[in-house]
Amino acid sequence: MDCDNCNNFVWDEDEQEYYCTADLDEDDVARLMQEDGRRSQCPFWESDNEYEVVRHQAF
Repeated sequence: MDCDNCNNFVWDEDEQEYYCTADLDEDDVARLMQEDGRRSQCPFWESDNEYEVVRHQAF
């Protein structure tokens, strides 16, 4: 899981860059930085793949 595939990672037209919209406080950011960039541990990660989200409804 990485930020590129997260629903919270959105494009800002004014700044011309992506940013995270998750409600992170200083403790959350510090914990994520200490985990050597392993974003799979991010508690705010949400899949942007709508098929993955509704896959359980197909059966």
